Formats: sequence, C-alpha cells, structure tokens
Amino acid sequence: MIKKTFLCLLCLCLVLSGCGDGSAPASSSGEAALSSAMPEPESSSQAPAVSGMESAPDVSGAYEYRGDGKEQYVIPEFSRRGEDGALLNPGIFRDSLGGEFPDMPENPRTVSLYGSYAEAWLLAGGELAGVTKDALEERDLGLPADIPVVGTVKEPNAETIIALEPELVLLNPDIAGQMDIRDVLENAGISCACFRVDTFADYSSMMFQFWGLTGREDLYKQNVEDVGEEIQEAKMTAALSSNLPSVLLMRAFSTGIKAKTDDELAGSILKDLNARNIADDHPSMLEDLSLEEIIGADPDFIFVTTMGNEEKALQYLDSLIEKNPAWQELTAVKEGRYIVLPKDLFHYKPNNRWGESYEYLGKILYPALFEGEWQRKAADEGQGQQETAAASAADAS
Repeated sequence: MIKKTFLCLLCLCLVLSGCGDGSAPASSSGEAALSSAMPEPESSSQAPAVSGMESAPDVSGAYEYRGDGKEQYVIPEFSRRGEDGALLNPGIFRDSLGGEFPDMPENPRTVSLYGSYAEAWLLAGGELAGVTKDALEERDLGLPADIPVVGTVKEPNAETIIALEPELVLLNPDIAGQMDIRDVLENAGISCACFRVDTFADYSSMMFQFWGLTGREDLYKQNVEDVGEEIQEAKMTAALSSNLPSVLLMRAFSTGIKAKTDDELAGSILKDLNARNIADDHPSMLEDLSLEEIIGADPDFIFVTTMGNEEKALQYLDSLIEKNPAWQELTAVKEGRYIVLPKDLFHYKPNNRWGESYEYLGKILYPALFEGEWQRKAADEGQGQQETAAASAADAS
C-alpha cells in the first residue's frame, strides 16, 4: 500500500510538471509537489509523551510484505524487494557523495582506508586486499597475519595502495589525508568510493551498495535487516515512556571537550530514543561548553564519548570540571547517571552491532521498560528453542 501510494504521488507530480509552462524541468516541479504534500517531521523534543502501546509511534511505513506469508521490518529506503521477497539489485554502484561506478565488477579487489568500512565490506561477503593499521589494532576482523597494511587512517600511502592493484578503494570523505590522495588513485585508474556513516540509515545504504557487488543476500539480511528489527523494537519500547529524559552528551579528547547533538553517533541514537539533548535548547554549548548552563539545565543523564587516548581524555575532563564542587552537585553526578560510553559501540562505527548500541542506551534511559522488553524476548527465544527440541525428540521417536 505504501509503495502504491508513493507511485501515485509520483505520477501526479509528473502530470503536474507536464502541465506547467515549461520554465522549469519536470523533475524540479515533481520535487516541489512532493515536498508540499509531505508533512514536516516532528522533532523528538516536541513529541508528546506517551503512556501506553496505543500511543506508540506510527511505524506502519517500516513494514513490507516479504513474500514469506508475513510482514517483517525492513528499511524501505534501501531494502528494495520484489514480490517474491528477493532483494532487487541496486544496479549502478554509488557512494555517499553521489559518485557512480557503472563498470564496477562483481566482488572487486578492494582496499579499505578505514577499519569500520573494512569490517562492513567483510560483513557483506567481500574480501580485502589491503587495510589501514586501525583495522588490525582496533577491531578483531580475523584478517590474515600477512595482509598488506597501506598506512594509517590519517596518512594512507598512495604508492602502497597502487602497488596492490585494487579495483575499488573505500574512503571516508571526512578524513583529509584520504581525500588528499584520491586524485592520485583515480589517475592510476582506481575507483575511489567515499562513504559517510553517522547513522544506521547511512550504514544500511552503504551495505545495500556492497550487497549489489557481492550478492550475499543472506549476509545483508543478517547484518542489516535483522539489526534494523532490533533498533525498531528499541525505539518502540522507548516510546512507551511518559517521560522524556534530558541529557548532556559530551565528546572528550586530550585537549578539549565539546557538547554534541544528533550530528554524532551517540547523539543520533539518543534522539531516536526520545531523549532531550540540552544542547538543542542551548546552542551556545556547541561552541563554548559552559558549566553554568549545565548547572542551570541540570540534565537527568550526562554521557561522555572519548576520542584518541581515553585515559588522557578523561584526565583532561577531570581537571576542568569533575573537581569543581558545583559539578558534584549535579543530579546526574550525585545519582550515578554520569556515564562514559564504551568506544566499541559509540565511537567506532558499530556496524552489525548497531542494535546493541540502541539497547545499551535504552536500558540506561528506561530501565524498567527495557528490562521487561528484553526479558520477554529472551523468554520467547527460550520457548522457541524448547519447541524445536521437543519436535526433534518427537521425530527421533
């Protein structure tokens, strides 16, 4: 029904654009008509509190018929399935910057300049011809001991990469050292695909493109769609709360501290779980983190992510604010809700563990709700295992 509605809207837009005076291209008229027909999304800070399942968010658009006799959560923007439930190939390989690679071969010889993307490529069923140092030091990817290392994330070596003769190099466009060698690699005839991954939707989009090259539908379902179901359950569980907790999210490093909002991984998840970030109410915090403003807002929770050396980052944080008597009087500090988030779930891209990241924060923000939800899931899984065992025993007899 959702797809049919969208197609009807699209057809209407095309008809309207055809009736115009010809002063604007049809595509721009269609986009204008669509945007006027679509309601503005509500921000989570303005969303009404809910007290029961009847008031849970409308997630009907997150479900599609999968061809197996039941509806199951998918990501409509990226998971395109035919009537038989099979994924439809994305066709041309595309990156986050809109770059298109129409001649990309299946399972190309690939080098990753970012540990997170190296893991994602493996999760999609690909193989790696070379990686940066972080893929070996920060993640247990089970890579061969003799896999070529092409430098560091910030300083990849173009000559080493070219010598490996890759057909595809995965880059992060936010890292200057990687973009600096992009032209050199492309002039050598190597395709350079840039991906920016800050949210689960970004990860899903990238993995859909990877799947188009590897064809491993089973891995896409396991590492994207199944994870999407976990996230949707977490969001629906959080929506049952009648209270919207206030939070302060800080990123600490060895020489500074910054308040963050939903432009950061943990901030995006907090927003999805209906937490109200005080930095949204006090934008000046993003430029100058004021202890006075923090004390005035007195958030329910304070979360910290770290960059670089975690010990040095926390030492810097301690030297500035933790020793301040006023800091110790904050409700979150006094009541044990001042929390340093684990790097593997909130600094490095969690990839197929994104559901764990949502669950981790959900249990902190809404312990009563999430305890019941995840206990119910465990009970259902246990019952399913018992039924399977009973059926096997019956067959054996």
